[in-house]
Parts: sequence; C-alpha cells; structure tokens
Amino acid sequence: MHAGTSAKSSYPPQKHSPRPSEGSCPVKAPNTSLNPSNSSNTSLSRLNPLNYMPSNIPQSRATNQTTSLSIERELSSIPRGDVDGNWEYPSPQQMYNAMLRKGYDDTPEDAVESMVAVHNFLNEGAWGEIVDWERRFSRGLGHGWEACRRGEEGFRETADRIANRHDIAPPKLLRFQGRPNDLTPKARILDMLRRVYPARFGGDLPFDRHDWLVQRRTVQGHTQEVRYVIDYYSGPPEPTGEPVFYLDVRPAIDTPTAALERLMRWGGDVMYRGTGAAAREKT
Repeated sequence: MHAGTSAKSSYPPQKHSPRPSEGSCPVKAPNTSLNPSNSSNTSLSRLNPLNYMPSNIPQSRATNQTTSLSIERELSSIPRGDVDGNWEYPSPQQMYNAMLRKGYDDTPEDAVESMVAVHNFLNEGAWGEIVDWERRFSRGLGHGWEACRRGEEGFRETADRIANRHDIAPPKLLRFQGRPNDLTPKARILDMLRRVYPARFGGDLPFDRHDWLVQRRTVQGHTQEVRYVIDYYSGPPEPTGEPVFYLDVRPAIDTPTAALERLMRWGGDVMYRGTGAAAREKT
C-alpha cells in the first residue's frame, strides 16, 4: 500500500530510515500533477472525499463550470459499520458540487481530480494503519504485547502467528469527522517543541486532522468502538516531483486501554532496539 521508505520520527519529514515509527507512515502519492507547495493547506483539508461521502450529491455540471470533471465513483477498501459493503468515495464532479454548496467558490476546477486521487490514496493508507493497530490489539492487551515486544521489525511475523490462533472479523469504519482547524494534543506538543528546537522538530503543522470511529470485534465476539485520530502532514516532494505525505495514526486516549496500547507499541519498539535484541537476533 505505502510507497517510499518510512520515517524515523513520528514528526517527519525525514524518510531515510527503514524503520517505521509508532503511528507514522510516509506515503508517496500516485501519479498526479498535484504539487503540495502550490496548493494551500486549506484546499487540501477542504477536499478530503471522506467529508463528502453522502451519495445524494448531484453529478450534474455546475453553473459556470468550465472544466469537465469525472462522474465515476471509486469504491474504497474500508468496510462500513452500519451496512454491508464498503465506503464509496464521491466522484470529482460530486466533490466540486459539494464544495460549491459549502460556499468554497475559490476551488480550482483543474485541481479537483488530482486532489481527489491523492486524498483517496491517503485515506486508504490511513485505513491500512488502523488495520495494523487492530491486528495488534483487537485480541486483547496480552496478545498486543506479544505483537509489540519484538518491536516494529518483528511485528509482521508475530502478528501473523497470533492471527492464526483466533479468527476475528476485521474492523469496520462507523463514522468519521474532519477537524482541520482542531490540532490534536500531540500536534500541539510537537509544535511547541518545534518552536524551541527547530533543528530537531522542524516541519509544518498538519494540514488536516480526522477522527475515525472504528468498530472493533473482540475474541469474545463483542464489539467495541475505538476512536482513532489521524494527523496529515506534507513532506518534501520526491526528486521527480511527486508529493509525499506523512500520516500519524493512533488510538485516541479516551480510555486507559487506549493509553496502554500506545505505550506498548512505542515502548516495545524502544526496548527491543535499546536492549540490542534486534542486533542479537540478526547475528
């Protein structure tokens, strides 16, 4: 799913390290002419298709519209929690009509299709990160620690072994909320650190924030609602011009269990590398 290498820090934009950090994922956009340096953060956050999922948005061409936009809708890989099937992204034409309906008359027509493609890609990447969290912790904290204690490098092998023990239904997305004007506590802390230590924590604020409410199925067959927060960052573009984005995806600390999950994933990776276990296993 994710192209490019992973960032060393959960606050990018370094992407030279091969080790993914807790919750941080750099994604290189698919072939598109979108250049984030030429697009305002406001436009990027406005044009997230997840904010315009209703299917009753008209497909008709808008008044005074000069550019033809596609009316094809793309089916996401994200299962719905309310009905059978997956969430469906709106078409670029629906997106443009929705933006006009909300009063965003300055939306550039020729940028809508590229922005829709990029945001669909980012939303798929965000869902992939949530699935990784759920693979670790949907079976309980004990199994979660077993998946985390060997760090990020050992997660895949460990998680597959744990998954083979219990057949659990995959998570589903119940609902979502775009909150581009509300910084998460983590983003606020990183912004303060950036002001004090710009060389270490340099970078921009997130250009978008989403809260996703996910339905988790437990080993006992119960369902739980878990809120995930997602910070979207822009990174330096590739030498070829493709934009690069970083996703910081993690459970919101709404419960002690969510706090423990984040501590286990971060602490397990730090301990695994800090104690030299990773190096010993390679020798």
